[in-house]
Amino acid sequence: MLPRCSRALASLKYVTQRNHFHCVSRQSYAMSFSSSAAAVAPAPTPAKQMVNLDKLFWSKPCSLALAPDSPHRIGEPHYEGVKRLILKLMLFYSKQSKSIRGANVIYRRVVAQVDKPTIYDVFNMEKTFRVTFSLLVLHMWFVLRRLKEEGKEGVELGQYLYEIYNHDVELRVSKAGVNLLLSKWMKELEKIFYGNIVAYDAAMLPEAKQDELQNVIWRNIFSDDGTSKPDATALRAVQAMTRYVRREVSCLSLTDKEAMFSGNFMFSPLETTASGPLRK
Repeated sequence: MLPRCSRALASLKYVTQRNHFHCVSRQSYAMSFSSSAAAVAPAPTPAKQMVNLDKLFWSKPCSLALAPDSPHRIGEPHYEGVKRLILKLMLFYSKQSKSIRGANVIYRRVVAQVDKPTIYDVFNMEKTFRVTFSLLVLHMWFVLRRLKEEGKEGVELGQYLYEIYNHDVELRVSKAGVNLLLSKWMKELEKIFYGNIVAYDAAMLPEAKQDELQNVIWRNIFSDDGTSKPDATALRAVQAMTRYVRREVSCLSLTDKEAMFSGNFMFSPLETTASGPLRK
């Protein structure tokens, strides 16, 4: 196991996980990363509204693909004439370039869901580096799991997505005040990432115990003391998060390939949970 950066971990109050996993080698890709996508400024925090956790995330799963006329859709840039010819010669329209653009849009969807204050309000979580990182990993797992269903092409797109995520995490770590031993810190977070991914996958297997996913979510996201099962205070929030996870996995499975590869999908909205039912 790689040495832990104890001072940095302590300063950020990060409790590392105990999952065993193997490190997967990463292929280096050259890409242009949009800094605005990596550091989305969160909206002003609204006044917290009480929600009934027991009533959340029971609605029937549905596709998360954006409608053709949705203002949130992001299309491929369209050029004509000489400009298009020049861009074509520069491989702007190559499969790799299109994948990189798609991966950037996908990651913007992940960040939009994780950085909004609502998700912390709904699940009664404090917005700390540890919690935000755990939610980033969870939503990355959502997408990587879905992309894997598309075979080699999806796995390759997932690799581009991971590189963008990794760059963003490095920026977040630096912003949190970790300037010394940054590379070791990143290796530790990489271990946690893969450990959590393995744990989520195992918890979704048909042979997994009924409460396995709930316990994994508790350990990876909610627990501050390393306990294996949720305490009575957090139980309802953990159960609601478990239903959210299962529902998003099902919704993404219903989302078509084109929407996934272009990033033209959005996670289930959480804003409505305080005032009304989820989108069906």
